[in-house]
Amino acid sequence: MRQPLWTLLCGVFVAIALAGCASGPETRANWDKSVDFAQYRSFAFFEKLGTDEAGYQSLITQQLKASTRRELESRGYTYSETKPDLLVNFNASLAQQTRVTQSPTMYPGYYGYRYGYYGGWAGYQTRVDQYMEGTLNIDLVDAARKQLVWEGVAVGRVSEKENVDRTAAIDAAVREIFTKYPFRAGTQ
Repeated sequence: MRQPLWTLLCGVFVAIALAGCASGPETRANWDKSVDFAQYRSFAFFEKLGTDEAGYQSLITQQLKASTRRELESRGYTYSETKPDLLVNFNASLAQQTRVTQSPTMYPGYYGYRYGYYGGWAGYQTRVDQYMEGTLNIDLVDAARKQLVWEGVAVGRVSEKENVDRTAAIDAAVREIFTKYPFRAGTQ
């Protein structure tokens, strides 16, 4: 498999994993404060989404679209392929992370043979934790001006158990991102 395609597929897996973290993903959103969101009533998806670089629509993209459509329609927006007010795009990435922590040891550790005779340097215990971290972005773009007006992001640790039920994991990640979306269709 080509490296960019593999990276993309791994990146799209991010959406699956974000929902499964015990503490949940870190979510945040930002929007253009100068935009009147009351003008938006309809949406559609970009023809070529950021999660579909392979030239076809992946199963994960299909689920992202279904989950996002559910969230926007629950806020009063209407899906319209002809002349939508907003266009939706996705981007996902997956990256190997390393976290190194040090903590004082509870006993003299390596120098334990000295215990009771004289004090040795207790030292530190070093722990290296390698994990996969995923990021999922959902962008809402003003279709007429071709300008980003809202962005929701979820970042979290990816575990193996999210691979079991991808649909539920994607739904939960998208739902969590949209908790940061303060608007309803046609209202400010």
